[in-house]
Amino acid sequence: MIPEVNKYYLTVPSKFREKLLDWNKQEEYYRADMEHANDPNIFRWSIFLKETGECIGRVSCHERQHEDESITNPSIRGVGWYIDPHYQGKGYATEAATAMIDYMFEEVDISEIITGAAISNPASWMIMEKLGFTRQNKTQMVQYTYLDEPVEDYSYNMTKEQWLNFKDQKNIRRRFYAINTLWWGIWRTK
Repeated sequence: MIPEVNKYYLTVPSKFREKLLDWNKQEEYYRADMEHANDPNIFRWSIFLKETGECIGRVSCHERQHEDESITNPSIRGVGWYIDPHYQGKGYATEAATAMIDYMFEEVDISEIITGAAISNPASWMIMEKLGFTRQNKTQMVQYTYLDEPVEDYSYNMTKEQWLNFKDQKNIRRRFYAINTLWWGIWRTK
């Protein structure tokens, strides 16, 4: 219900906007959503702080065909996330998105993620770029549920192979940094 958080998250038809603007009606929507939380094809997770158990956001992976009817392959997915503004900029969304993407490619065995982010929402698309998504040379106009006018989105994609390569490169960099730090530490103490 925080407008600055919700405005770029939902792309359900705007006919549902009025229903979702009222918290009591939105609560019904989410309760109905929760009834399907254990369905094998539903992939939505709340993000909780380990220290306090406070819920600070959500990540989700959905069938892309719900946003683009030309995509009929259910192993092509879209992703989304949001974080309470008090906890943004602390790496929580990146950590949760990384875990979700890894799970979807490794355990669910999806083939590709095609997604987008509003150009005016750099916090979201910067996470996509940090996680190795490829920005396409095209943009598209997207009607978000809570916004009156469509906004321009960057389009991104990532295949399973790209994700695995990204993870390998990240691990190589991490190992190099650890070795380099250890070497520097030894050299400095002599």
